[in-house]
Amino acid sequence: MKIEWKGIMPAVTTKFTSDDELDLPMFKVNLQAQLDAGVHGIVLGGTLGEASTLTDSEKRTLTQETVAFVDGKIPVLINVAEQSTKKAIEAAQFAKEDGASGLMVLPPMRYKSGDRETVEYFKAIANSTSLPIMIYNNPVDYKIEVTLDMFEELLKCPNIQAVKESTRDISNVTRIKNRFGDRLKILTGVDTIALESLLMGADGWVAGLVCAFPAETVAIYELQKAGRIQEAIAIYRWFLPLLELDINPKLVQNIKLAEVATGIGTEQVRAPRLPLFGDERTHVLSVIEKGMQTRPIVPDYKNL
Repeated sequence: MKIEWKGIMPAVTTKFTSDDELDLPMFKVNLQAQLDAGVHGIVLGGTLGEASTLTDSEKRTLTQETVAFVDGKIPVLINVAEQSTKKAIEAAQFAKEDGASGLMVLPPMRYKSGDRETVEYFKAIANSTSLPIMIYNNPVDYKIEVTLDMFEELLKCPNIQAVKESTRDISNVTRIKNRFGDRLKILTGVDTIALESLLMGADGWVAGLVCAFPAETVAIYELQKAGRIQEAIAIYRWFLPLLELDINPKLVQNIKLAEVATGIGTEQVRAPRLPLFGDERTHVLSVIEKGMQTRPIVPDYKNL
């Protein structure tokens, strides 16, 4: 399935049972909520999806089940976050076999690769597959920045088509547009500057709190796209305290608690993560409760 690099693409959480197995029924409850809200793609096995704790078999199951469930309505991307080039190429091959429409690719895990090593890593993956690729550029969390000069080299690979822009520098959206035009599509990856990034020209948003609040997230995107900026801002202002739960080391636990509040998820995480407790839990629940109490009624954004 061809990917249009635009719109809202949830980085979905992975659901687990109390026995630490994949909870596919609840996973599909959440997927249905995303489809009902009108999201434009699904990203599996990212940080929010607890990628580092998933086995290869579980990743393949999630891909296969999601592809079957969405049934061609929207593209399905699987995250590639590996320690070696060999394993990353294998993951890309599995993704193709399992029906994924594309890949989101992180730099090498654990080893802090240099610029040349990082470029060669991404190129090796791109040259091993026909799947379109979105590079995840998040130097804040992963300590490796993909610079514009590095993208100049990477874009020689025709299937490297997009960037998940998470440098937290909104002006980088303009720098990318000035340098590459539409050759490199931009999906903002930081919830707390998402609307600002869209207004500056980002093509889409790989979102986190969408996992709990899909309609509100898609409404922000569609309203700003239609030029109804003040309506988008109003929802975004309500949303911001919740969006801040995403830029936190406990983002998985935070967002899963929000999914519980909206009835489309559970709190189960995989160790070493543990559910929140004490003051931390109390604070997050208070943010979620206030958001639920003041939750806006969104306009009919699907028919703008």
